[in-house]
Amino acid sequence: RLGSYVVLPGIDSAALEAVNANSGSGGLTGLIDIFAGGAFSRASIFALGIMPYISASIVIQLLGMAIPYFQRLQKEGESGRRKINQITRVLTIAITGFQAPGYIASQITSNPGVVMDPGPLWWFSTVLLLTTGTIFVMWIGERITEKGIGNGISLLIMIGIIAGLPSAFVFEIGSRLGIGGTGGIIVLLIEIALLLIVIIVSILLVQGTRRIPVQYGRSSFRGGRMYRQQGTSYLPLRVNSAGMIPLIFAFSIMILPATLASFFADPTSESIGGKIANFFTVTFSPDTAWYWLFVFILVVAFTFFYTMIMFQQQNLPATLQRNGGFIPGIRPGKPTGDYLNRLIIRITWGGAIFLGLIAVMPYFATLITDIKAIQLSSASLLIVVGVALDTLRQLESQLLMRNYEGFMN
Repeated sequence: RLGSYVVLPGIDSAALEAVNANSGSGGLTGLIDIFAGGAFSRASIFALGIMPYISASIVIQLLGMAIPYFQRLQKEGESGRRKINQITRVLTIAITGFQAPGYIASQITSNPGVVMDPGPLWWFSTVLLLTTGTIFVMWIGERITEKGIGNGISLLIMIGIIAGLPSAFVFEIGSRLGIGGTGGIIVLLIEIALLLIVIIVSILLVQGTRRIPVQYGRSSFRGGRMYRQQGTSYLPLRVNSAGMIPLIFAFSIMILPATLASFFADPTSESIGGKIANFFTVTFSPDTAWYWLFVFILVVAFTFFYTMIMFQQQNLPATLQRNGGFIPGIRPGKPTGDYLNRLIIRITWGGAIFLGLIAVMPYFATLITDIKAIQLSSASLLIVVGVALDTLRQLESQLLMRNYEGFMN
């Protein structure tokens, strides 16, 4: 959080603040700024935040489906995971080196008076600082994952979102109840009710599970005779096994086309390239219906993609067979795998569509109430709820491992 307030050298903070005040905080810039914890609009050393690392992780996950080398690494256990992490870090540096000049050109030097002396040395040092800032944030996330509780990258995103919530609520209350405010107390209560509904539905989605009965046959020798004992347990299949990862991936992907197009967009351009750039800039803006339609499709697709990857890596049929377990009425081995595949697909359909509808709910709320603030705050609230529940679940497991009474009940 301290780093998000350290402005890049050579930038006039007062001029940049005036530019942000005139341009507003909505649209694509506002969406990126939420994920960066406000560092994007302040042009800080952490302006690009963790987004390049997320983009690199998405690319590596896709390569794992198409390239045999990455498939072998995924099956090699801890050593393979270390190699994949190292490749992801290198790819993060490459992506940041590409995004940093684009960020400087579109958000900083395009506004006269913001940079005191935009010479080659300033460009080089700024790109180097932005790249170093992203690597430092990535390092913090990895240390949290290894030494702390929960996923470090998700926690960093959640902390950045939470940091902006108080000011967003104060601004919304002032815009409704302050001098010259619109809507009054009724509209404010509607906003609060919509946010509470999103929280409740998100909790139901994240916590929902389908329990599959599993029987274990155990044999023991007593007095020279073999006795067979039967035990029954349950295999919990979560409705949304992917958690909030699809939301983070979907919004990360949606940011990319508009960001690239903004470098070349020119409303007065008549060239084919300029028209294409203008089309992508308008289409992938959070103010359009097309944007939220693509968000829905990507959330559903990433939910299936991430769930099936996790399911294949767990290899549940082989694990059950190795431990002497079986699902009643289903033969061990391939029939068990086919049964679980059909079941996980059916469950994931419900969870994916449910998660996609929650993701686009803010857009429909904006159409009904004409409250543009909900569009961004509700989408980020989904991530906060999901990450908080995952963190609580891991805390619960740590407590139970140490024979302390849990607190989730």
